Amino acid sequence: MSTTGLPPADDADVARVTEALQMITPRWNVRILLALNRPAQRYTQIAAKLPYLQSGQLHPKIRSLCDAGLAERTEHSARHVTYGLTARGRQLLPVLPMLASWAEQNLQKPEQLLSAIEQVEDSLALLTRRQAPAILWALKSRQEVTARALARIVLPDGYWTNVYPPLRQLVDDGLVMTEGNGQPYRLSPAGAALGPVLGVLSMWSAGRPLDHAAGHPLWGRPTPGPATPTRSWTSHQHRPPACTPPTASAIPAQPARRLGWQPSELFSHATPTRAKAALPVGGARR
Repeated sequence: MSTTGLPPADDADVARVTEALQMITPRWNVRILLALNRPAQRYTQIAAKLPYLQSGQLHPKIRSLCDAGLAERTEHSARHVTYGLTARGRQLLPVLPMLASWAEQNLQKPEQLLSAIEQVEDSLALLTRRQAPAILWALKSRQEVTARALARIVLPDGYWTNVYPPLRQLVDDGLVMTEGNGQPYRLSPAGAALGPVLGVLSMWSAGRPLDHAAGHPLWGRPTPGPATPTRSWTSHQHRPPACTPPTASAIPAQPARRLGWQPSELFSHATPTRAKAALPVGGARR
């Protein structure tokens, strides 16, 4: 059943990308996927790598990833059960360093350096806003669209003004821009830079090779138009402080402005504690 006013093939692509994002965005899911990215392990081995998860939190998370087809449980005997990633789960991992690189280039720089995994989590928080994939798709396809025309594409069965809350949120997040009330909306430079990430997610969700993403009919083509000064933003997602994990099983802090993330770097060194100082005025919060 159609969920947007896009053509059926495009509507299905948006739905698949949205579903892929919903699989990996819930809190701790990315960290669990990275912990599972090694030879099959017992539950206690996995738990030792994620000590900041309270008792009873890890098992439901692993079960949900198994239900999504990203992880698998293998019962060798009644007392010997191991967990690991499926081939499908391993195929999704290359999108994580892409998200980290995008965040490093386009999100507001915090006072304290963030680890690559935190960059990934902040990026996912933006992309899972309500109607975000559909709005980004429509703006990429149409270049400039009024709110009313956008509502006909994204919310064809609802009242057109319902498009304003998610659209304004994306403007606040810096992925969409407009000249003011009544003016058309378009992708910001940061929003346009998400093309390779969304292209890879689209290919993964369709079961196609990720290296075909550059040929995606929408996300594989450059965004035309004059260059606009980049405005950096961050997610509004609130993150309750977590217990600091032991150094041996935490996640690396990367030097500022370093590109070319490697998947192994996302889960190898200590995770820096987030600063608790007041955030600077004039920017959205992570």
